Amino acid sequence: MGFLDSIFAVINDLTWGWALVPFLVVLGCFFTIASGFVQIRFFKRMFGVLVGSDEDSDPNKISAREALFVSVGGRVGGGNIAGVAVAITAGGPGAVFWMWAIALVGMCSALIEATLAQLYKRTEPDGNYRGGPARAIIHGLGEHYRWLAVIYAVCLIASFAIGFNAFQGNTVAGAALDSMAIPRVATGVVLAVATGFIVYGGIHRIAKAADVIIPIMAFMYIGLALVIIVINITSLPGVLVDIFANAFGFREAVAGGMGAAIAQGLRRGLFSNEAGLGSAPNVAATAYVKHPVSQGITQSFSVFIDTMIICSCTAFVILLGDVYVAGAEAVDGVALTQQSMVNHVGEWVQYYLTVAILLFSFSSIMYNYYLGENALSFLTPNPMALHVLRIAIVGIVFLGAVAPGATAVFSFSDPMMGILAVVNLLALMMLFPVALRIIRDFRAQLAAGVRKPVFDPKQFPDLDTDPTAWPDAK
Repeated sequence: MGFLDSIFAVINDLTWGWALVPFLVVLGCFFTIASGFVQIRFFKRMFGVLVGSDEDSDPNKISAREALFVSVGGRVGGGNIAGVAVAITAGGPGAVFWMWAIALVGMCSALIEATLAQLYKRTEPDGNYRGGPARAIIHGLGEHYRWLAVIYAVCLIASFAIGFNAFQGNTVAGAALDSMAIPRVATGVVLAVATGFIVYGGIHRIAKAADVIIPIMAFMYIGLALVIIVINITSLPGVLVDIFANAFGFREAVAGGMGAAIAQGLRRGLFSNEAGLGSAPNVAATAYVKHPVSQGITQSFSVFIDTMIICSCTAFVILLGDVYVAGAEAVDGVALTQQSMVNHVGEWVQYYLTVAILLFSFSSIMYNYYLGENALSFLTPNPMALHVLRIAIVGIVFLGAVAPGATAVFSFSDPMMGILAVVNLLALMMLFPVALRIIRDFRAQLAAGVRKPVFDPKQFPDLDTDPTAWPDAK
């Protein structure tokens, strides 16, 4: 076991340690400039998906809004509660600015990868769509790159379906034990049963559950944060000054100053919104839309919701309170967020936060499972493999909940996600010219007065697309 741990540690150092974060940032900046700041140009269109005005829906298919909520449920999790607290503790208030900055860049990366996932999606016999980076590699780069797609699929299952689901179960059980004294076994049983019910319903049941859970989850958390901000509204300008002053080194809050703020803000922002990591495109490909860029815009919006809204809520709750002291390390992680909320509105809020963590984690479990299912469907068409995965996921969630130390065996999750991200970024670089062609087609239709652009595969005969996935084409 020690030998494997050392191998995973080396992989982690070679990816997340020094190479991957700069790679994500540089590539995101390149995508933004080369695409003409597409995430800014289409920003207004992002909100259409919430009211259903951007895309017509088909009751038999996954809608753009349902795909949005499933992906938001996956992006939003512990990183929004504990991760932001860690970033502020280690990088000072300035880390919040750099989280915002990487989110704006990441919105473009998310748009590009989701557009490609939609472009190369395939219609399944049951009428649903499947896609994602593995299929984009096969159909976009060719069969001789199948080995790259296989590496991606294996890493996706290992990191998200197995490792991160164990952590989610552990997080919920720990929070329930600490705040409500609920035994871990009881939490584990409830989580396992709920997980089994959802995963055996397939992507449609996951989407329907997300359509209910995610808005409740978001409004609960954002609503409480807004109450806290209003209560402390006179202190808000000072907090904003601290964020910008610390971000540019004018006022050092922690050792390392501006460098620590940049490093923590970028790292935690990328971990939270997952832009460019190749996970959310698997969900993006399931949606019925008229044009690939439409879902790209929707997924760009999910990054905005994750970081610019929900992470900002956590940051303001912490920085407007008295619990956080610049440079101090007495309180960290989720405890800092929890104690800050208690400081603002009273002891009752720890129960409120526990419910929020439960919803955040359960939405992530649904999301993580589907990523594993989609990757497995790429690796093998055998239906028995899917049943094995579902049973394994239920068991992993239960194991993660009941055994505080059980998640140690899943220490490979981060290095596997590092490999996953490297593979995805390599594919994005090679397929970026294709994505630009699709974006230009979308913009040309808008310029011609078409309110809802429609993708026509016949206009791109050199691309290996599935005509049956685009029923609205002429």
